[in-house]
Amino acid sequence: MRRVDLRKSEDLFASLKELIANAQVGEVLVVLFEIGDFTAVEQSFAFVQEHNCELLNSLKFNQVDWTIVIKKVG
Repeated sequence: MRRVDLRKSEDLFASLKELIANAQVGEVLVVLFEIGDFTAVEQSFAFVQEHNCELLNSLKFNQVDWTIVIKKVG
């Protein structure tokens, strides 16, 4: 399991795509990012599925941050 902080990322989805590409099959990633509005949260659910990952958990970390837990499946 690896924890990754993408709160300072200029492009969340480009960073997430690179992170997933470099992950090993079966690896679990805990990804922290800023939400602003909930658009990024909703988009992240579809994004991880499109990139061969399973969404294991999603939760609000605090007032401005969100955490998703994903597993690369193939």
